[in-house]
Amino acid sequence: MDPHFVQGLHALLVQSTSNDTNQLKTATARLNTEYYKNPACISALASILASSPELAVRQLAAVEMRKRVQQRSGDLWTQLPQDERQQIKQKLPELILNEQGCVSFDRRVRLVLLPLLHQACLSTQVAHREVGIYILFTVLETIVEGFQEQTQNFFSLFSGLMVDPESIEVRITTVRQGRYRTLKKSFQALIPKMIQVLGQALETSDEANARQLFDVFETLLILEIPLLSPHIKDLAAFLLQCGGNRNLSSELRVLALNALNWTIQYKKSKIQSQNLAAVILEGLMPITTEPEPEDSDEDAPCRSALRIIDGLATNLPPTQVFPALRTLIQQYFTSPDPNCRRGAMLALGVAVEGCSEFMTPLMDHVWPIIETGLQDHESSVRKATCVAVSCLCEWLEEDCAAKHGTLIPAIMNLVHDPKTQRSACTALDALLEILQDSIDQYLGLIMEQLASLLDTAPIPVKTVVTGAIGSAAHASKSKFLPYFEPTMNRLQHFLVLGGEGEEGELRGIAMDAVGTFAEAVGADVFRPYFADLMKQAFQGLEMGSPRLRECSFLFFSVMARVFGEEFAPYLPQVVPALLASCKQSEHGEEKDSESLSADVAAFASGSSASSPIAVLDSDGNIEAEMEDVDVDKMLEVNSAIAVEKEIAADTIGALFLATRGHFLPYVEQCVVELVSLLTHYYEGIRKSSTESLLEIVRIFYELSEPQEWQPGVTVTVPLQPLVKELVGHILPPLMDMYETEDNKPVVASLCVGLADTINKLGPAFVENSLETLCNIAIQILEQKALCQQDPDQDENEEAPEDQAEYDSVLVSSAGDLVSAFANALGADFAQLFVTFFPLISKFYKESRSLSDRSSAIGCLAEIIAGMKNAVTPSTEPLMELFYKALGDPEAEVQSNAAFAVGLLYPLLLTALRPIFDVPADAPASRLNAKDNAAGAVSRLIVRNTAAVPLDQVLPVLIAALPLKNDYLENRPVFRALFHLFRSNPQSLGPYLDHLLAVFAHVLDPNIPDQIGEDARAELIQLIGFLNTQEPAKVRAAGLNVFLPGA
Repeated sequence: MDPHFVQGLHALLVQSTSNDTNQLKTATARLNTEYYKNPACISALASILASSPELAVRQLAAVEMRKRVQQRSGDLWTQLPQDERQQIKQKLPELILNEQGCVSFDRRVRLVLLPLLHQACLSTQVAHREVGIYILFTVLETIVEGFQEQTQNFFSLFSGLMVDPESIEVRITTVRQGRYRTLKKSFQALIPKMIQVLGQALETSDEANARQLFDVFETLLILEIPLLSPHIKDLAAFLLQCGGNRNLSSELRVLALNALNWTIQYKKSKIQSQNLAAVILEGLMPITTEPEPEDSDEDAPCRSALRIIDGLATNLPPTQVFPALRTLIQQYFTSPDPNCRRGAMLALGVAVEGCSEFMTPLMDHVWPIIETGLQDHESSVRKATCVAVSCLCEWLEEDCAAKHGTLIPAIMNLVHDPKTQRSACTALDALLEILQDSIDQYLGLIMEQLASLLDTAPIPVKTVVTGAIGSAAHASKSKFLPYFEPTMNRLQHFLVLGGEGEEGELRGIAMDAVGTFAEAVGADVFRPYFADLMKQAFQGLEMGSPRLRECSFLFFSVMARVFGEEFAPYLPQVVPALLASCKQSEHGEEKDSESLSADVAAFASGSSASSPIAVLDSDGNIEAEMEDVDVDKMLEVNSAIAVEKEIAADTIGALFLATRGHFLPYVEQCVVELVSLLTHYYEGIRKSSTESLLEIVRIFYELSEPQEWQPGVTVTVPLQPLVKELVGHILPPLMDMYETEDNKPVVASLCVGLADTINKLGPAFVENSLETLCNIAIQILEQKALCQQDPDQDENEEAPEDQAEYDSVLVSSAGDLVSAFANALGADFAQLFVTFFPLISKFYKESRSLSDRSSAIGCLAEIIAGMKNAVTPSTEPLMELFYKALGDPEAEVQSNAAFAVGLLYPLLLTALRPIFDVPADAPASRLNAKDNAAGAVSRLIVRNTAAVPLDQVLPVLIAALPLKNDYLENRPVFRALFHLFRSNPQSLGPYLDHLLAVFAHVLDPNIPDQIGEDARAELIQLIGFLNTQEPAKVRAAGLNVFLPGA
């Protein structure tokens, strides 16, 4: 090797580390033109890596060497003589082991390292073990192929290194090998040691390494391979203990609690099967009592604990969560410590979302706690109670609205207390929104007191007051008219605020409230303000705030609803803004998603906090150090833009619905953009895009002036060509989304949207996709859809009957889809009914929730309505199920069952009617069928008299008496007659003469008994009663011989 070449290269590398920009540019230019095109530079860089006294030069040599080896797919590397390449590969491991910094090297070099790395990991020198395990981690992180035969050896090595007696660094890096997880059982054996190492990192307050170890566990949690399953109980206990350990820093505790939250979300079947909810809640409640930071965006253990309670409530059956939580709430609320009472209230509030149905019958026990909390002598408890009221109003509207007489006076008192003002206004906002007509008695007082706060309160309070006034307008509707103009005058200057932060939030909320005013007072009253406020909304789009753009989009949506086609002139300005929002990058204008993924991968690497992680550009140049990157800020911006996109996607559908044909020029580009959003990482965007796409299909169909479709598998009324083409563009991507969709609310929304669209367009919508759509419903009802899958549950294992309330919502949405199939297919649904009936009926069991039972019966009722007479062969199992449901303890289920029976009876009676028309000389089989039909009708009368049209049924039934062939059917016939004589005797009055003759026939001692001893005795009693009413008719029928004393 030419020493002058090496010296010249070294000098330029030294010059490259200079802070002088001119020197750096000169050195870079010479390196690229004079050195880096020559294969000899690789050997020279290796020599510099081995000999340079300056660390920065050695590191730069390593980076440049890696790049030159990779250059043009290794072309420069392969131009080196074979002996030089071999020498570099042999020397490099030794250099790495002696180097204290992190060095980069090529894949082909790595492949010869394994024996040396294994040796290094077992070295007696700590430094060698640390470097060896770190390099091994790097290799296995990027290259797995070819190493499978070493897997068992790796696990043996890792098991020993996890208990390295001298180096926490070795132990931590070994745990990070958690991403190499080929052998399930071997890996599971390492989990306890991995937990121990994480505990050691926490004990030493090593936040940087703790974050990396938590990242390993969170990765293991989301894997399809259930590696953590045998240790979930221990892992949850460990994380809970760390989260509750006040000796640890808040940051480390939050990491532990976040990991526990992931455990509950991704391992819920293990949490549920081992009944861990109560234990976890018991550990979380003390954490909820800790102080909250002033900054609402700052994370803290108490907030993490409340998120976990929310996660338990929404992911697990409420039977496992709320009873245990209720006991803890009662215990904590009676504590003299106000922090305990505050924690109890906040826990109650966050649990409502997932337990609302379960809580409903228990609210009589909850309200006394709420009422006491609103009057607590500590302001922190009163504020927490206001939060709980807000949550209750969102999920238990009827119960909260019914308590207005207690809640409104108590909350209005807190509105005037500066300590509770903001929280009280938020609670008032939530309550007013659901109050409806009950607001009349409070409206004047509320508006007077809130209006004054708009002038005097600080900006954060003005913001929530403005929201509350909007809710008052929503509830009072036209009765808000006297307050409309004065309130608009007060809000006008809020709508032109130009500041960020609190001012921007107030401007946005004011825009939302004004939209609500418009819906309350109507287009005619609002029209004078319409044009000016549209200008303000357009200005909001230009202020660089995702929140203000979101509020402007919502305002456009409301204005379109209020003004309908009158809104159309604004579409050329509004639609491009919506599409621009949907298309915008969430990662900054100069970063695409691929480069961000690379950055995120870079964030996850690095060996220690003392070696800051460099974010590299595509050429390997250092752009920023990790400490210069505000990840939280980046995520915050991403989140705000994602929510803005969600609203934009939703607004597109709302505008088409309101402006109808005026929107047609924008349909194609909107569909293209909405389809592209179906794969977005944020579930809110996927949901709103799904809903808008299906809304577009329905409106496009309506505008095509379609003929009325006819039910059936064969499409007799085809879609217009453009409508069919639109369906072809939208339906396949929706089906693709379903295949990979892991979010239950998104799938539920898809099912409801598909059901609405099928009911609108009829069988033509499902013409080429019926099987695919049916499979969606089948998978959900079998609880085997991707969003319902749990890797810890065996494939053939039946899903537990006790499920979270969100799971019930998903099942109900699948029922909506099935009933839409029945509506569109009519009688042709009969074959599918055989498949769907057992899947739906299994949700009507005593052990199932109210929602499951109610939706199952309701779904079957809708199916009957769609199938009509075609359901007759399935009458018996349906009637058996409906009669059980009529005896359900819940009125909601009884109501659905009564509706179902009411639909089924006329269909059944219509089907039975022809059987009665049989001539006297008909074959015995037809005469038997006539008697069977009489028995069937009689059973229907006894089971549900109200559902039978007696005026139509009794003439036919009574004319068929006495029975001629099947005398066993006399038993239900006479039960029905006795029932009617007791409960509705006037219905039989017109037929008394014929009935008395029938009675004489069946009581004739000269023929064999036809009704049985019990019925005979009851009939004789009935004749005695009829003799008191109509003695002449009884005597004329020859029945006086059966009277007492005769």
